[in-house]
Formats: sequence, C-alpha cells, structure tokens
Amino acid sequence: MTVPLALDLALLPVALAGGGPALVKRLTLLDSERIPGLTVYSTDLDPGIAQMSGERLVPRLPSETEVAACRVLFVAGLPFIQSAELAAFARDHRVLVNVEDALPLCDFHVPAILRRGELAISISTGGSSPTAARRLRTWLSDLLPAEWAERLVQITTLRENMRSQGASMPEISKATDILIDGNGWLPPV
Repeated sequence: MTVPLALDLALLPVALAGGGPALVKRLTLLDSERIPGLTVYSTDLDPGIAQMSGERLVPRLPSETEVAACRVLFVAGLPFIQSAELAAFARDHRVLVNVEDALPLCDFHVPAILRRGELAISISTGGSSPTAARRLRTWLSDLLPAEWAERLVQITTLRENMRSQGASMPEISKATDILIDGNGWLPPV
C-alpha cells in the first residue's frame, strides 16, 4: 500500500545516479523542483549531461559511503545489477531510494505532478502506469489554468491575515470557500 507524501527535498541531501535519457529526464524533473543540494553521479560523459549537471556532476557512480550520506537517492538509466546494488546500499543505510522502472527496488515512486506556483497536484498509479498518470495530469492541466498560482497566493494571504486576527479554522475555511465561489474559480460539481 502506498501513502502519498510530500517531501521537501530542499531540506535533505539528494543524489541522482545513472546515465542516458532516463538520467536526463529525472534531472530535468529535479531541476524543475529546484533541489539545491543535488549531487549527480554518472559515468555517462555525454556533453548534454555534463552541461545540465554542471558542478554537481561526479563522473562515477556513488560509493556506499556517499549513498549513506544521502537521505534520498534517485537511480535512472543504469543496468539492473548496478541499480540493485545502489538500492541495497540505500536500504542498508535507511536512505529512501527510487529506481526508475524497477518497482521492486523502490521505496517510493514519483507521481506525475501538475504545478501551479505553490499548488502541487500529484497523480499516482502506484507505479503501475506512468502513462495513465501523465495523461491524467495533462487532462487536469486544462481544468486548472496557470492563474491558479496567483489564486493560491490570494488564498494564502487571506488565511494568514485571518490567522493573525485570531480567526478559527472553520472561519478561515468558510472565508476561503466564499473567495473561491465568489470568483467562480471552480465549476459546480
């Protein structure tokens, strides 16, 4: 059974190990989420990977000690044997690990994410169908336009102002509903 969680990877040491298009795909995702302490390990010295990774690139796979220093390890684009070895290092040191397209080696999977500013909606199939998750994300993106980033800022400001004035959570919830409904931001269900 999976439980959806949201980890703030800005607070944790994170590593990415791998190569090829799978590494590029995962690095693109992690960079879009602005992970500041990311280290990239790769023996794939493709100029594109080197350019994307910049100073974060270590031109080899991580040692067991380096894996142990992480809290989250992503593995992408490596042969199964190398992936399994890195996953074993991670588990031996209680490091959360995700090996792309190898569910038995994963402690977690990465859902499809629709982001509108601080609003993040994740769509998960438990790893059983990334394509279905991607298709649902695309469908939802039409329902939730980019304006939701600013709308969330308005909702957050309302909430913070009301909290500073001592409003209760039910009062804040009611005011939020009035703001959303009054502006017609969501269609009736």
